[in-house]
Amino acid sequence: MATTRTVVVAGAGIGGLTASLALAAKGFRVVILEKVQRLEEVGAGLQLSPNASSVLVGLGLEPRLAPRAVTPEAISIISARAGGEIARLPLGEAASARAGSPYWVMHRADLQRALQAAVEDHPDIELRLGWQFEDIDDHAGELTVVARRGDARQHQVAAALIGADGIWSSVRGRLFPELRPRFSGLIAWRGTLDAKVLPRGHTSPRVQLWMGPHAHLVAYPIAAAERINVVAIVPGTWNRPGWSEAGNADEIKDAFSPAWPDTARTLIGAVEDWRRWALFTMGEVSEWSAGAAALLGDAVHGMLPFAAQGAGMAIEDAAVLADCLSGCTGEDISGIPAALKRYTRLRRGRVDRVRRAAQRQGRIYHLTGPMALTRDLIIRAMGPRRMLARQDWIYDWRA
Repeated sequence: MATTRTVVVAGAGIGGLTASLALAAKGFRVVILEKVQRLEEVGAGLQLSPNASSVLVGLGLEPRLAPRAVTPEAISIISARAGGEIARLPLGEAASARAGSPYWVMHRADLQRALQAAVEDHPDIELRLGWQFEDIDDHAGELTVVARRGDARQHQVAAALIGADGIWSSVRGRLFPELRPRFSGLIAWRGTLDAKVLPRGHTSPRVQLWMGPHAHLVAYPIAAAERINVVAIVPGTWNRPGWSEAGNADEIKDAFSPAWPDTARTLIGAVEDWRRWALFTMGEVSEWSAGAAALLGDAVHGMLPFAAQGAGMAIEDAAVLADCLSGCTGEDISGIPAALKRYTRLRRGRVDRVRRAAQRQGRIYHLTGPMALTRDLIIRAMGPRRMLARQDWIYDWRA
């Protein structure tokens, strides 16, 4: 087998950029292939619970992220049926200290910019924008990755290929063509607004989770608390693939009828520019790798957002992947396929558990009638301490 310490990562999203930094920290040279010519601001806000932030802090990203992140004081659980808050889970600095790392909310673009800047500063990482992964050739123990840019082709000899190219992964299509994402029947509407346009009660540093009939709403501050991120998830049949499409504001306003409290409708009405995503998911996948190629993040475990762990799972993947490959940077790289199998074994059970938790929470959020009343009573009875304890397994991810 030819000796090389180069790993090709397909995809420069959060998972791909984090994996590149983690692999470079273990001694690999990394080449990132990204089909777009320029990394632009895609998406809106995201939540980075301590399991994710601990990885980013460990990679030295805290000075780049902390100035733009917000540490929420609490998660406020609000019932549209009851018309108000039914539980408040404390977070803030005390909770961050308990978990060992901060609980951050931030704009996705702020995280991507910080990751990209760190990648561009690293001497062992090359970001090739405008190059689309096309094929791999694993011949006589030598892996060659083919990328395309218009009519041009590029051949890169590599020790491994990591497909971090999202729910519509080209790498997955090459490795496991039978695996395809499924439409969930849900649509996420996302937008942001200037915090100054809302009354003070709407802009406190907390995550607001509104549960209602067949829909739910999440709002929290981002961009150093200068803006409010709003996500509304409703059922629908529109299922065009992609990350973002302009949405009609009247359509999402109609989905939140007058039965919803005025506070929730005020948030919906204050967003001027809505984007919508059809939510696709991957089922439970038993094999994440084939030879010296493996999948990471949404490419292998795209999930519903009801546990706020989509980005977190990709970031965890990156850390575990780098750990598993860390012994393969010397003269003999023949152990890479086995290391990637180990990566799969270490990640699959946890990711499947988080996926199931997200599905279960989504059903709970959208309950109606007597079931919604029962849900509200149970949440009130549990209290914040017991509810927080139920999340410890997510945050303590290396246990």
